[in-house]
Amino acid sequence: MALQINPSILSADFSRLADEAKAVEGADWLHVDVMDNHFVPNLTLGVPVVESLGKATDTPLDCHLMIDDPDRWAPQYIEAGAGSVTFHVEAAAAPVRLAREIRAKGARASMALKPATPIEPYEDLLPELDMLLVMTVEPGFGGQAFLDIMLPKIRRTRQLIDKHGLQMWLQVDGGVSAATIERCAEAGADVFVAGSAVYGADDPAKAVEALRRLAEKATGTPGT
Repeated sequence: MALQINPSILSADFSRLADEAKAVEGADWLHVDVMDNHFVPNLTLGVPVVESLGKATDTPLDCHLMIDDPDRWAPQYIEAGAGSVTFHVEAAAAPVRLAREIRAKGARASMALKPATPIEPYEDLLPELDMLLVMTVEPGFGGQAFLDIMLPKIRRTRQLIDKHGLQMWLQVDGGVSAATIERCAEAGADVFVAGSAVYGADDPAKAVEALRRLAEKATGTPGT
């Protein structure tokens, strides 16, 4: 599978979101962190902003719902234009039903795991998903340091995906940068969310491509 770089709009200038989205249009997806000040201690973007972002860029939107009751709210983000919706298994009441509803509405279904949540209890759910997100920081804030202790979990998750012969993506989010992306790629991740490493750079578009080259180098994947 081709490796993918998803810049996180959480690290962008919120007063210039349309311009910041356009600045990374060479990326594969635009990662949109939705936080409700309940599931995580921060409040960010909601449905109206996602809808506006969808009109401002041709890059598909990857919405990461760090919210309570995603079973209720996830469909609204698909209607707003999200092409991929990630819910946290810790917050979902019925994750299989929710994943099936997301797919039925035309989006990719993804499930996220906080750092302390193991992957093994959810092995049987994997065929219901298009992507699995392993958080490499505690969700809730951008700019956190990468947790190296998540690398074995990334490897175990990749092994389970391969065990079942699934064509699903394995995403990592949190502290992904030029200093950490190669380790994530070597461990088996193929979709990389990068916030500060992209929007903190002088040229966000060049930062995206530099991260892509590092991941490709680590895995021997030819450029696309």
